[in-house]
Amino acid sequence: MREVISTSPARRLLALLPLAALSACDRAVLNPAGDIALQQRDIIYISTALMLLIIVPVLALIVVFAWRYRDGNKDATYDPHFDHSTALELVIWSAPLLIIICLGALTWWSTHLLDPFRPINRISAEKAIDPKAKPLVIQVVSLDWKWLFIYPEQGVATVNELVLPIDRQVRFDLTSTNMMNTFYAPTLAGMIYTMPGMRSTMHAVLNKPGQYDGMSANYSGAGFSDMHFKLYGVAQGGFDNWVARVKASGPVLDTARFLELEKPTDKVPAMYFSGAEADLFDRIFKRCVKPGTPCGTGMHGMQGGGHGAMPEKGKPEGALMKQGEEKGRGESLTPPPGAQPSPAPHSHQER
Repeated sequence: MREVISTSPARRLLALLPLAALSACDRAVLNPAGDIALQQRDIIYISTALMLLIIVPVLALIVVFAWRYRDGNKDATYDPHFDHSTALELVIWSAPLLIIICLGALTWWSTHLLDPFRPINRISAEKAIDPKAKPLVIQVVSLDWKWLFIYPEQGVATVNELVLPIDRQVRFDLTSTNMMNTFYAPTLAGMIYTMPGMRSTMHAVLNKPGQYDGMSANYSGAGFSDMHFKLYGVAQGGFDNWVARVKASGPVLDTARFLELEKPTDKVPAMYFSGAEADLFDRIFKRCVKPGTPCGTGMHGMQGGGHGAMPEKGKPEGALMKQGEEKGRGESLTPPPGAQPSPAPHSHQER
């Protein structure tokens, strides 16, 4: 008689763990469609490999020592008076120190190179960026509990749907109406916060066509769990056709419709607006959309929204945010041989 063996739910879950691990390899973080996210993924790989240089030998040595110095092994040397070994100390301290130095250098380099405020320096590893090509500007507003995307140059707006042309630099200007949120499209780039009265900026590029997921990665209340949006990567021709379709359908996003849209709602389907008021994003950022409300100047009274925010026009000060041709040349502290020193500035006390 054959015995019937029942499988418990716990055993079935354990059997599915390898499949879940394999499926996780294809998630957006490890298989991104954007060059910025790809570089961030590579940093994860490099950091993990550097840390494994210590972790794997330590785990292996635990097994080796436990076996070699087990009870009853007469081949192992027992030295109760051992207290110091210069060679052993050098290995113990130098290896972790070198790894920390490498991790620190990688962190410093990637922090500056992948700064979201900094324009990207390439489209992909195989394609350089055209210095004359202007980025596509998209204004992002986090509401309760939905995402508003305004395309100021195209004159359209959407809710919970973001469409990008592939292989074109995109500059996101981001703010929030009420709660602090985090704009996150894992396949595109890293997270960046949106805050009321503050404008932030992120540069990115999408290199592969397809449909992807975006979300809020910061808890913002009851509807947070459903605060998702769809990200579509299309060719430039497909993007132009999409803009034309949106322009041909849907209402205009004026002040009255925005105030209605601003009310807390969750599980909001994609919405399309054939136009948007030109200064709507600035009034959202300055918290003066409602008629009669005086416009502010951003958090802490700073024009542009406080620390790290973009100025009203152009780029922030500093060479980090500028392209090579925009940096110009400053005067050297030590003039080159044969050069005439600059005349000293006149003092206010000179007559």
